[in-house]
Amino acid sequence: MSTSAELFARALQLMPGGVNSPVRAFRSVGGTPFFTKAARGATLVTADDRELIDFVCTWGPAIHGHNHPRIKAAIAAALEAGTSFGTPNPYEVEMAELIIRFFPSIQKVRMCNSGTEATMSAIRLARGFTKRDKIIKFAGCYHGHSDSLLIKAGSGALTHGNPDSAGVPASFARETIVLPYNDRAALDAAFVANPGQIAGVIIEAYCGNVGFIMPDAGYLQFLREITARHGTVLIFDEVMTGFRIAKGGVQEREKITPDLTTLGKIIGGGLPVGAFGGRADIMDHLAPLGPVYQAGTLSGNPLAMAAGIASLRLLEELNPYANLDRLGRQLRDAVLAACRAKGIPVQVPQCGSMFSIFFTSTPVRDYATALTGDAKLFGRFFHACLAQGVYLAPSAYEAGFLSTAHDGPAIDRACTVLATAIKEL
Repeated sequence: MSTSAELFARALQLMPGGVNSPVRAFRSVGGTPFFTKAARGATLVTADDRELIDFVCTWGPAIHGHNHPRIKAAIAAALEAGTSFGTPNPYEVEMAELIIRFFPSIQKVRMCNSGTEATMSAIRLARGFTKRDKIIKFAGCYHGHSDSLLIKAGSGALTHGNPDSAGVPASFARETIVLPYNDRAALDAAFVANPGQIAGVIIEAYCGNVGFIMPDAGYLQFLREITARHGTVLIFDEVMTGFRIAKGGVQEREKITPDLTTLGKIIGGGLPVGAFGGRADIMDHLAPLGPVYQAGTLSGNPLAMAAGIASLRLLEELNPYANLDRLGRQLRDAVLAACRAKGIPVQVPQCGSMFSIFFTSTPVRDYATALTGDAKLFGRFFHACLAQGVYLAPSAYEAGFLSTAHDGPAIDRACTVLATAIKEL
């Protein structure tokens, strides 16, 4: 088999930047990416036969670790019946029942094929329902790469220094109001300046795409109140946090009921999937019942649904959230202790199985404060960890993820590696 270097050299001739998603290119941290040929539990196996403890978890879906036998068996059983039907299938109904049981705010749900599709469709639905055009998003929050939402985005757009994308018409951008996260006065001012015009507010309730950032106390409650007061649809983007922060996502933890919710990641069990759902009166504006069109040939694909059902049923059986939070705190505390000993300023926001490491003395609570982190220092830290067998997200502005498979030797080894890497900075 080819080495990672050989594969990347070939890929550079065939794909823009040699990758199919920008952050994989390692441009933010330097060097060249490795290629993965297999994964199991908390470990990736590279094309160079290196084993790496993985804290990316395919950017969130692998909450049970990689290649879990229950999920693999579910996919194999579904595969026996076929890969795609182009008709409704029984798995779709079971998945919808599970989602609605886990998320009380969701009365009806529509499956799609990615988080980008889910957020794009939720925005269109909010506009169709309210008959308004403007939306509010928050700087650094990434909601996929649809035109209306790729304004001051996080994720790869921020990583590569392009928080706004070429190819987005200025007329689209004018309909998107971008506000700082955690700023109540900015929200108030936006509604005052645009009376009766704001269709929806979309937010990563806990940010994951500018690094992991938590809301200030009471901020999400304020957001719920102001949107309700103005007849604006509140959309929680829980593509990352859904089923990961809690079974019912951030909204369960914060006891808030949004109007619409977007989901993905875990409900595919590692296969491509997305979903959006919410109040029945809003969802019934979707075709074929209403005038808002959304469709997808592979939506509700039986393989993806079978994998996702197995993943969600495991969460029901195991209820791993307290233990995942313990693992997260163990990693956080190891980084904090090592940085204190070395005299390196650091912020390590963490909740449950999500975390970030910002090398800054400034508390990180929004896009601007995230950018105070020392990205060059993070790049050195990243490569020091990678050299010792621990893979973190290849960007200073991405969340990290833990899985149930990290419990035991993996988390102990990783904490030692992270502390050693900090000591060597």
